[in-house]
Amino acid sequence: MKYMLLTYLDEKAWMNLSEVEQAEQMALCAPHVQKLVASGKLLGGAPLHPTSTATTLRMQGGKRLMTDGPFAETREQLGGYTIFEAENLDDALAMASGFLSPESKVPVSLEVRPIVDFPDAPAVK
Repeated sequence: MKYMLLTYLDEKAWMNLSEVEQAEQMALCAPHVQKLVASGKLLGGAPLHPTSTATTLRMQGGKRLMTDGPFAETREQLGGYTIFEAENLDDALAMASGFLSPESKVPVSLEVRPIVDFPDAPAVK
């Protein structure tokens, strides 16, 4: 089954780190990412640009509305995503936990969710 790991963090705390500190923080995950790549279970993923670059679309009164930035004001922002194959939720949680580090300077929250399989949907490249 495919799972998506959504990584949430305090974007302001992340942006307050120097580029060197950010690179060091990302490097904490590198061994785990390499392990998932080697196992063939990592299907994709990437960090996201700051929420200041986001645009939110919605329909209201039959018209499309666009808003700069995210709609919700929260303490944590979506910082990235990872998609991987896992046997079950326990396996997915074990894989996700590899992205947590006691050495992290910016605490993160990880949301793990199964991806709905639409067998008739065209494959995404």
